[in-house]
Amino acid sequence: MKSLKGVFFALISSGTFGLIPLFSIPLMTDSNMGLPSILFYRFLFSTILMGAICLFKKENFQISKKDIFTLSWLGLLYAATAMCLIYSYKYIPSGLATTIHFLYPIAVSFLMVVFFKERKSIVLFLAAILSLIGVALLCWNGGGSIKLIGVAIASLTVITYSVYIVGINQSSVSKMNAEILTFYILLSGAILFLIFAGVSPSGIESIPDFTAFGRLALLAFLATVVSDLTLILAIKYVGSTITSILGSMEPLVAVLIGVLYFSEYFNMNSAFGIFLILVSVSLVIIFGKQRKEILSGDKH
Repeated sequence: MKSLKGVFFALISSGTFGLIPLFSIPLMTDSNMGLPSILFYRFLFSTILMGAICLFKKENFQISKKDIFTLSWLGLLYAATAMCLIYSYKYIPSGLATTIHFLYPIAVSFLMVVFFKERKSIVLFLAAILSLIGVALLCWNGGGSIKLIGVAIASLTVITYSVYIVGINQSSVSKMNAEILTFYILLSGAILFLIFAGVSPSGIESIPDFTAFGRLALLAFLATVVSDLTLILAIKYVGSTITSILGSMEPLVAVLIGVLYFSEYFNMNSAFGIFLILVSVSLVIIFGKQRKEILSGDKH
């Protein structure tokens, strides 16, 4: 039952995370809001929403001094991921940016091999090669020039998000209540973006109209609170690697939104590139599942 819950939470998390372009790009283009302010309001609203959920459930907000440090750097990693992903939309299509971001499961596996002594495998190497070919095909799609700076910024999210996921699973906060953990990570991000927006040239902008407010609220609720909370629940139920692989909904949702809503270019190269990335990530998860079954069998 826990495994089924974990799969469900992981799919919800990745699907709602893929909605980020749907709300954030119109805020940049239609509402003409600066990225620092968008990020600040996103995290502010999501912190308030998550705090309200914790109060409703009568959760204990008390944490140790050690946990404050851990939650701060986890919040920094998540904030960096959010910032790099939304900044990459300025240079490359949102579907491409999110698909590049989806390489994080492979990075998670490499981190587990290097730092936590998981067994090395040729499958992991093959998955990395396939994923790089997939990204190359996405960049070389014939739909206009792809700015390498956008690819580089989106690629940074692979590092920050993979360390974030492994950090949640391997740190002292892994046993913390999911709602409280999510609240403090979002609070850390809100504080960081308050400082970031405050020192930016435009400062903290006011929300221009009700439409912008609605988009910010949906960005905060669906693409932040729901996605973050279900991500943490998924990690608790099925672990980092399985959660990462089930993130396949994320690029698919983002690409569909990009093509259907923002008229982003899509051709056979794009389709084959996404296919290779999904195959590479699937190889990682299948290998991970088989490895766990073998190790489990050795113990009995």
